[in-house]
Amino acid sequence: MNGLTIIGTGNMARTIGTLAIAGGNTVEIMGRDQTKADDLAKALGNGATTGKWGAVPAGDVVITALLYDGVVPVVTEYGDALAGKVIVDISNPFNATFDGLAHSEETSIAQEAAKVAPAGASVVKAFNTIFRNVLENGRPNVFIAGDDAEAKAAVAAFIESLGLRPLDAGGLKMAHWLEGMGLVTMGLAANGVGHWNFALGVNEFTA
Repeated sequence: MNGLTIIGTGNMARTIGTLAIAGGNTVEIMGRDQTKADDLAKALGNGATTGKWGAVPAGDVVITALLYDGVVPVVTEYGDALAGKVIVDISNPFNATFDGLAHSEETSIAQEAAKVAPAGASVVKAFNTIFRNVLENGRPNVFIAGDDAEAKAAVAAFIESLGLRPLDAGGLKMAHWLEGMGLVTMGLAANGVGHWNFALGVNEFTA
């Protein structure tokens, strides 16, 4: 059983929280709006708890289930409360027309979060290439990127507890390209695939 804290109270927080509990993890919800956090924890049930905004998270793995422009400010605000934690950024910084990344340079929200994270904390990018409806109903591959092997192992173990397949894409600089993959899924949904019920994955071929 793994300890998970989710910072955020929106749809992805609900979806990941539901899967986490089903996978035997303990779940803590933190939200700037305490009432929303309490309501989500109650809806999740099965021992889900709430923490006070800005306090030290109970979980060793902390998912920032936030819009992309909220991730770095929240990691900054939490500060030393996140020391020693594995911070998982799931955001996609799409521009307004969904044909580019909002930061328009070779970085990522995960890399920017790592710059402001406290000592001992590690940032891992994950889940950003998966539409919520697929995460709710399917068994997609989950690409991850990060610089700390132990942190990635913890995130991979969490992903496996959900019945999903983690795929390590490399160091944290690869988070930029994972955000690009998120952009590709948007393009496919609007064009070649034409719907939202798919996910990018890896098929392995042997001779």
